[in-house]
Amino acid sequence: MFHLELEPRFSDTDALGHISNTSLPVWFEQARTPVFRIFHPTLEVETWPLIIARLEIDLLAQSYWHMPVEIRTGIGKIGNSSFHVIQEAWQNGKQIARGVAVLIHFDYETEKALPIPDEIRSKLSEHRVA
Repeated sequence: MFHLELEPRFSDTDALGHISNTSLPVWFEQARTPVFRIFHPTLEVETWPLIIARLEIDLLAQSYWHMPVEIRTGIGKIGNSSFHVIQEAWQNGKQIARGVAVLIHFDYETEKALPIPDEIRSKLSEHRVA
């Protein structure tokens, strides 16, 4: 499992003073960087090998800008060419959000999914969560 601690910015808040629901997808994307590096260590966009197929986020509790947020990232189901990234956001000892992103190993030139190589599949498996 990967961990990222963020300091929410004041601009991450909404009119009610809570962390805006639009901030969580951005934070979750940032926390997926170690997963991206498994597929593409250089992170060069010219040869990017992933595409996002689905994103879902459950907002579980209110959150606030003046306390750090920990994003926990793990791997769920691994298919032939797709896999699930399971993420949680925690603040002050309380889970505030849970998300699942479905990513596909993808060839942009042919616009087709590619099988996940065994070496990458093995590295992903090291970060499996229930």
